[in-house]
Amino acid sequence: MFIKVLLLVLFFSIMIAVGLYSRKHSTNVNDFILGGRKVGPWLTAFAYGTSYFSAVVFVGYAGQFGFKYGMASTWIGLGNAFIGSLLAWAVLGRRTRIMTKFLDAKTMPDFFGKRYHSKALRTTAAIISFVFLIPYTSSVYNGLSRLFEMAFNIPYKVCIIVMATLTCVYVILGGYMATAINDFIQGIIMLFGISAVIVAIISQNGGLNATIMELSKIPSDVPATMGQEGAFASFLGTDPLNLFGVVVLTSLGTWGLPQMVQKFYAIRDEKAVQTGTIISTFFAVVIAGGCYFLGGFGRLYDSPAIYKADGSVSYDSIIPTMLATLPDALIGIVIMLVLSASMSTLASLVLTSSSTLTIDLIKDNIVKNMDEKKQLITMRIFLVVFIVLSVILALNPPTFIAQLMGISWGALAGAFLAPFLYGLYWKKVTRASVWASFASGILITVLNMFPATKFIQSPINAGAAAMIAGLIIVPLVSFVTPKMEEGEIKFVFDCYEETHLVKQKFALSDEEE
Repeated sequence: MFIKVLLLVLFFSIMIAVGLYSRKHSTNVNDFILGGRKVGPWLTAFAYGTSYFSAVVFVGYAGQFGFKYGMASTWIGLGNAFIGSLLAWAVLGRRTRIMTKFLDAKTMPDFFGKRYHSKALRTTAAIISFVFLIPYTSSVYNGLSRLFEMAFNIPYKVCIIVMATLTCVYVILGGYMATAINDFIQGIIMLFGISAVIVAIISQNGGLNATIMELSKIPSDVPATMGQEGAFASFLGTDPLNLFGVVVLTSLGTWGLPQMVQKFYAIRDEKAVQTGTIISTFFAVVIAGGCYFLGGFGRLYDSPAIYKADGSVSYDSIIPTMLATLPDALIGIVIMLVLSASMSTLASLVLTSSSTLTIDLIKDNIVKNMDEKKQLITMRIFLVVFIVLSVILALNPPTFIAQLMGISWGALAGAFLAPFLYGLYWKKVTRASVWASFASGILITVLNMFPATKFIQSPINAGAAAMIAGLIIVPLVSFVTPKMEEGEIKFVFDCYEETHLVKQKFALSDEEE
């Protein structure tokens, strides 16, 4: 217990110290939200990765999908790495940085407003962001607090309040730069921690071959493969179709999440994009791949501790039950791992939400002529408001972790992914198609939350359906609705036509005749 407490005190001290150090980098709005758009590849890549993976993944998703699909759940982690990280950086990174700087867009709703020349789109996107980021934040609190209860016997409510307070302090102090530096430190802890836990769990079960052998003896209880032995140790697991839905939601979903995409706004230059792509992908392979690979062994820890009073499985209890078998020193490392993952995600979420509300909703709409000082004060106030609201929801969560995240990701990515992606590449996207994407993403997600209107059993698959629907709806609606004015489009896309001189080691010159 002494070691665990010592590690926590050290961890919290470093986080607050970084916040104090970063105060000088948060003196204006651009610095507070985006670090002055001068953040290097390592900080950006780790900020992207640590915002991506939190207690939701380690406790909620790894536990639930590892229990359902066995070792095949590792595909989710690989999808996160190669679709959610590598492909996202390759497709979105450079163009997002170019266009958002050219438009001076500081948030995703701000991008929609300036890219599509519509103040109403910006305001609506800001409201959607605020409303649907809260359940995601609550799911992060929930997952971390369960591990704290297991390791320290600290009440769930106390865990949530302490964690929220500390996150709030260092984000208010240092803004984006504080979160980026802390994300880097937290990312190193995550890389070390997940590797140590995987080695410990496999060793505990007699090595990799013996662990897989034991898993293969468990008969499937999933309807699609009922009674089949070996399904939990197979290539595609027990339910490939639903597994694919999870891969789509958790991988493609990042392309439309404000707290993820805004990392590209802040990156420094071309070299940082290229290096960051490699670092981010490696980070995701280790963290996401490792989490889901570990979760695949959840069936080996089947015990009364993972069941509710009604006999159903408490998916959020599977990973804590597994980790409870580890030595105390290693549990301390695990707590640091999940704390790092969760606080980095929370910092990103609260900063995104407060900046969106201030810049896209309050400024010019409610408060006219809002100067830099007032914007900074307002953002810091909304940081506190957002954390209080998410804590209230987390203290009495309506459903388990994965469902909360599925609702949030489904609505946000379903609404935003298509108009953001197409908006970077395609000149013919219309305002009507953006409205249609907003409406379809929200309606599919919200209607599926209620029993009377539920049409897709899994909220995860509903979220995936919302994203795919947006990708289809935007081009279809764009073909049949009035186009934007040529001058508006030319103004936006001129940013890609600017020329810059570069050294030959980066680009070959044309041969002169």
